[in-house]
Amino acid sequence: MKYILEEPLRGTIGLQKYKTTMYWRNGQFVTDEPQKLGGEDLGPDPYTLLLASLVGCTLATLKMYIDHKDLNILAISVEANLYHKIVNQDVVTYIERTINFKDFPDVALHQRLLRVAENCPVSKLLKGSILISTKIS
Repeated sequence: MKYILEEPLRGTIGLQKYKTTMYWRNGQFVTDEPQKLGGEDLGPDPYTLLLASLVGCTLATLKMYIDHKDLNILAISVEANLYHKIVNQDVVTYIERTINFKDFPDVALHQRLLRVAENCPVSKLLKGSILISTKIS
């Protein structure tokens, strides 16, 4: 099996309610829950981190494509949010993603860029099947 990350992401939590420290290959960052959920909002919450992964991957994938094709698109922004809805007695999560281009491309290029965004690795991961294996050591 070949892991995506060279070293696993590691997180710790101490006595401060909901504040976690995440250690990654290049340093560390803090996550927390919003104050309305009992945290202190010292860092992004888990939903924000999930959406940040999608937004970051979308932007990087689009930029790689734009650079590769030498397209004249100077700036891109991406927004994302999510909500839950009950469908047939199951909770379904919907993610809405909006891509904005400073220099709006023509319709044909617009469709190509939409396909590129849909194929960013995190987008494909979120749309696919994910199995989570959990153990206690």
